[in-house]
Amino acid sequence: MEVVVTGRHCELTDRFRSHVEEKLSKLEKHDHRIIRVNCEVECEKNPRQADRAVRLQLTAFSKGPVIRAEACAADKMAALDLALDKMASQMRRASDRRRVHHGRHNPVSVGEALAGVDDAPETDIVTHDREVGPISVTGDGPLVVREKTHPAAPMTLDQALYEMELVGHDFYLYVDKESERPAVVYRRRGYDYGVISLDVEATV
Repeated sequence: MEVVVTGRHCELTDRFRSHVEEKLSKLEKHDHRIIRVNCEVECEKNPRQADRAVRLQLTAFSKGPVIRAEACAADKMAALDLALDKMASQMRRASDRRRVHHGRHNPVSVGEALAGVDDAPETDIVTHDREVGPISVTGDGPLVVREKTHPAAPMTLDQALYEMELVGHDFYLYVDKESERPAVVYRRRGYDYGVISLDVEATV
């Protein structure tokens, strides 16, 4: 397994690089398919950010999907340990997902997930609309628009769950291979999952 260590706004000693290589070599016991791990260290010189002075990101490249983990701490060693723990946890969850038979842990339907949820109570609060670029916004709350576009190869629900565990997110947007519809799988508790899919051909 190849380890590449780079630094931004900080110098990295040979001792630290050796320490990183030794620590990251332990990831192979979680995923023997790892080919290369990039370790990027960025230092923040702002004294007000002393507890987050170092941001460290790990990116593991293997025969499967790319896995990333990031952590911030007061020093490089602490940030490395935190990021390493996160990546190891993601790899363990993905490994567990591969072992669990799909039929034993069926995702919870949207209807079951929303069962017992009461409708929001009506209020007499008066709101107004405002235009933020091409979007009409109701109320005075802040609006943050960030657009991302990713290539989407159709996949099965089991593949989507596996991908979600690898990236360490609580949800994963994908195109269902069977229905060819966009869908989102999300984590509830433990190994319980929910799925939301869109029927783009449905008529009102």
